[in-house]
Amino acid sequence: MPGILLGDVFPNFEADTTAGWIKFHEFLGNSWGILFSHPRDFTPVCTTELACAAKIEHEFKKRGVKMIALSIDSVEDHKHWSKDVMAFNDDAGSPLPFPIIADDNRELSVQLGMLDPDEKDKDGLPLTARCVFVVGPDKKLKLSILYPATTGRNFDEILRVIDSLQLTAQKKVATPVDWKPGDKVMVIPSLSDAEAASLFPHGMTTKDLPSGKNYLRYTQL
Repeated sequence: MPGILLGDVFPNFEADTTAGWIKFHEFLGNSWGILFSHPRDFTPVCTTELACAAKIEHEFKKRGVKMIALSIDSVEDHKHWSKDVMAFNDDAGSPLPFPIIADDNRELSVQLGMLDPDEKDKDGLPLTARCVFVVGPDKKLKLSILYPATTGRNFDEILRVIDSLQLTAQKKVATPVDWKPGDKVMVIPSLSDAEAASLFPHGMTTKDLPSGKNYLRYTQL
């Protein structure tokens, strides 16, 4: 089956983009990266998504995340479409702050399992789904979210998830439902209470449960 699973080394593909030819691993360097795909240039939902991504590019930069998009059209189309995207943001004349990969032969979309079989273009070919891939500095896939072509993604949620990924990569914690930066986190089950006490100087609270099992352990970082 085509596609890539969590923990896999992300393919070091080569591609033409609006910023020139790239090798993906070299493009990332030692940074985190996000690759998000789009069904087609000059389409309504995709334009709103790219515009949102451009508007909050500084938030990804603050987190050390390099951004790159993909759409199944040519570099030339991408460059023209980028002008529409920035105009949607009332910022006509400014360049799109990240590159777009050209995948007009759909090879990369097939390789990465990006095609949406239920949504087809005027020629009857499957559209690219709205994939989100977050890749760590070790070049391994840390997160994948797959939206159908008809549903625009939520970039606030993507930033929230990146915050969680970066935190849990450094600390022996997990983030609970609806967690946001600054909220309490959960101590991972593999840590004993004694280990947790030495790692978390702010202490730990435990939720009492009918089972009597003390697995809901919270701490403040």
